[in-house]
Amino acid sequence: MTHRDALNETVCRLLGYRHVAIVGLSDRPMRDSYQVAAYLLEQGYAIVPVNPEIREVLGLTAYPDLASVPGPIELVNVFRRSEFLAETFDAAIRAGARAIWSQYGLVDEEAAARARAAGLEVVMNRCLMVEHARHRR
Repeated sequence: MTHRDALNETVCRLLGYRHVAIVGLSDRPMRDSYQVAAYLLEQGYAIVPVNPEIREVLGLTAYPDLASVPGPIELVNVFRRSEFLAETFDAAIRAGARAIWSQYGLVDEEAAARARAAGLEVVMNRCLMVEHARHRR
């Protein structure tokens, strides 16, 4: 199996996780994180906003960090700058997430290796919304 095939299988599996914590979700409609969250809500996903700067977005209560999110987290979708990926990946591990997904341009191979070693599946440098739309076809 090629790397591309393995990545495609992982993407498909992660798209099946319906409970998504979005770290860095903005309450500004023009931001990519807001648009992705709105799309996922329309597709029937349960979204948990994670951002210490806001209290609510898209009618949902926002949490300051992953440790504050009630209940299990299947997938953590990250919209934070690359220098914050390591701490976000580590927080996802501590929170017991099953997988972590970082958006376009966000890559930290060391943090990804730690997450994989802890049993999480990892996708980096891809847009969850774009991949969902592509796989729906």
